[in-house]
Amino acid sequence: MAPFEAPTTKLVDLNQKSLFISAASIAFNPLFWNIVARQEYHNKILTKLFGGRSQAACYALAFTIFTLGLLRDFLYERALRDQPSYPLLELDEVKYLAYALIAVGNVLVVSSTWALGITGTFLGDYFGILMDDIVTGFPFNITDAPMYNGSTCSFLGTALLYGKPAGILLTAWVFVVYQIALKYENPFTAEIYAKRERERAAAAKKDTKKAQ
Repeated sequence: MAPFEAPTTKLVDLNQKSLFISAASIAFNPLFWNIVARQEYHNKILTKLFGGRSQAACYALAFTIFTLGLLRDFLYERALRDQPSYPLLELDEVKYLAYALIAVGNVLVVSSTWALGITGTFLGDYFGILMDDIVTGFPFNITDAPMYNGSTCSFLGTALLYGKPAGILLTAWVFVVYQIALKYENPFTAEIYAKRERERAAAAKKDTKKAQ
């Protein structure tokens, strides 16, 4: 008699190229905008391309980042369609959780964009377009990275909605990529604003001396 083997369900199909294409797209986007934004900050490459109009250059980068985001989402959904489903992830309770995560993710992303504006959201600091004050209201009073955390929630919600373990794996990759990006972005952005404050303090000191 042949030995009994419990039925197994393949969680992730590593033979699907779409899985790795999606993972590459997820990693590429923050790498792209960080490299381009730093080149802009140091060398003004985009501002020069737009004839010295930094705001127009920032809007062009915003459009590019937004378009790359749409492509990333398309590749992610395509990758999920190529992956096996898992029965436990097809329960109604999981679907409710999925919708909740997607809703939370969208609220975080949209509200942070509303609070920061287009230039504040899409790296305007690197173009010299600085905000007057640090935004501390919703959603920044809940999380210091609502765009990234909201996006991660949406990725996870979509994975659960499709019932795909591969989506959970890709969501973990999203989280890792965003955490690495934050380690580079946060100190750099903080230094941009610290530099402005030093320049303001120096200018105020100079004006005080002139007035004496």
